[in-house]
Amino acid sequence: MNFDNQSPLDTFLNILFERYSQQVPAVKKITNALISNGVIQGQDEIVNDHIAFRTLGVPHLGIASFEKIFLHHGYRKRDNYYFEGKKLNAYWYAPPSPEYPRIFMSELMVEKLSDRAQALIEKYTRHISADPVDALNLDKGEQIGEFFHQPLWQLPEKSDYQALLEESEYAAWVIYNRYYLNHYTISVHDLKPGYRHLEDFNAFVESLGLKLNTEGGKIKVSPDGLLRQSSTVAEMQEAVFANGEKMEIAGSYVEFSERLVLPQYVDLPAAEIRAEHRREGFETGNADKIFESTYTKQTKG
Repeated sequence: MNFDNQSPLDTFLNILFERYSQQVPAVKKITNALISNGVIQGQDEIVNDHIAFRTLGVPHLGIASFEKIFLHHGYRKRDNYYFEGKKLNAYWYAPPSPEYPRIFMSELMVEKLSDRAQALIEKYTRHISADPVDALNLDKGEQIGEFFHQPLWQLPEKSDYQALLEESEYAAWVIYNRYYLNHYTISVHDLKPGYRHLEDFNAFVESLGLKLNTEGGKIKVSPDGLLRQSSTVAEMQEAVFANGEKMEIAGSYVEFSERLVLPQYVDLPAAEIRAEHRREGFETGNADKIFESTYTKQTKG
């Protein structure tokens, strides 16, 4: 791919998405069906509402490290979210301009885990003595793109992965997948009639043989009713652990969001409605259920 005429932000987002779409068959299956049905002509017509990353809250890593990449490229840190049951902290970041996706960044609060789980995570991360992002040239898009996919710690042992899985499925996912893109999000309200509401879009996705996350219902709705979200269940992939041991584990998934028009703008003609007229941000209750798209209860259900 030629990145000569792209900004560094374009470059690393494209690297991220290209590798993600190669590893998550649902991405191309949905895109190809939308093309076949005449809804879009290509992937670039899909509006990407947001992309999400998972991190570990340990010294030199976590949100404090990872956010530097996006803040450098004009993203603005917005609301904080706390997930008590899952022991997670998260923020979302507004893009520098509307054509870029929002970022949703979460972090496992490792200190709230059991001593056993903390010891397992420390086993893999204790050698990290400095923030790895500080060693990057943040104006080099290809360098950042490679960083997202390079191991920051050694490949975990299968037994360690399984032990973490018992206590925190989030921890297990990160210890194996690291900074791999967790999901991207199709903005359904930007599609053609017949696809722009989640009821219709979910039916379309299920017609392709894809399974939806049912935790909290297939459609997760914010208390104000203006943010509606659904997602596929992460597809299982064969993971190769240290010593060559193998196991099927959850990979990444695809999310779909529908942001409704804010009450003060409901009388605007449809042709005049823009992103700023719709519900912004995220919702803790919705996100809490979306996280479970990689959890065993959904993938084995």
